[in-house]
Amino acid sequence: MAFARTSAITLLLFVPALALGARWGKPEAMGLVTDRAIDEISGLAASRRHPGMFWAHNDSGGGDALHLLDGRGQRQATVATPGAENIDWEDMASFQLDGEDYLLVADTGDNGGIRQSLRLHVFEEPRDLARPATLAWTVHFRWPDGPRDCEAVAVDAVRGEVLLISKKRVPAELFRVRLAAGPDEQVAERIGTLPGIEQPDASDFRRSPTYGRYRAQITGADLSPNGRVLAVLNYRSVHFVVRGADGDWAPGLSDKLPHLALPWLPQAEAIAFSLDGRGLIVASEQLPSPIIRFQVEPEAK
Repeated sequence: MAFARTSAITLLLFVPALALGARWGKPEAMGLVTDRAIDEISGLAASRRHPGMFWAHNDSGGGDALHLLDGRGQRQATVATPGAENIDWEDMASFQLDGEDYLLVADTGDNGGIRQSLRLHVFEEPRDLARPATLAWTVHFRWPDGPRDCEAVAVDAVRGEVLLISKKRVPAELFRVRLAAGPDEQVAERIGTLPGIEQPDASDFRRSPTYGRYRAQITGADLSPNGRVLAVLNYRSVHFVVRGADGDWAPGLSDKLPHLALPWLPQAEAIAFSLDGRGLIVASEQLPSPIIRFQVEPEAK
């Protein structure tokens, strides 16, 4: 059933580019990250200026830097990010606005539920990998009803907004803020909640008494290139929220979300669409970090 519904998701992503019946294939190993410079991958985004490569960043304590990875997970460059401290970076997204390429890094982690103000740093995507990244602007915001942890963001540049998903709330909540910076701190707008994400059961706790309870928590997100589908990651699945034809997210939040099951990963925390939308890349926060890929494949006739 999950795969049947996901086939419909695929059609929304690519029609008329692919034939009817296209679906996501089985997950495949793409590469393996073993470099200690990127030992806690928490965010991933497809590069627009370096085709076939991906930008990544570490979790809190992992340095103020962006790392460029090739398709095998090998680090090709590290770029400093002056002006943007990694307090608790948790996700990133690449996007294009007014013909320029950007990377957004979400400083939104809050394990203790104490941060009153959060930041979204927007960098010009580096072209010269020997120079630091240029900070273009920073969006300051807060939640409408008190602190919460957030490890999943996506950028909708066409609508000029950033989508954010809470981590520990059940059900998970979907918010948005304006992508543009302003003189005042924004208050995130709550759009709705993500229904039907399967919560841990007794078997999860038996397998891992310590970490079983975290399996359903949201750890990453990305928006499809056409802006129609939001891919939402937790430790065991990729869920999809499909936007209505009029741009409203409500229809996609009204029923249990279709999903793809992940193979075993030590700690799945980062997800990104490929630039053509035909691939979904997932990475782990622990070394060695497998990088897996789901690809769209046409259904055999």
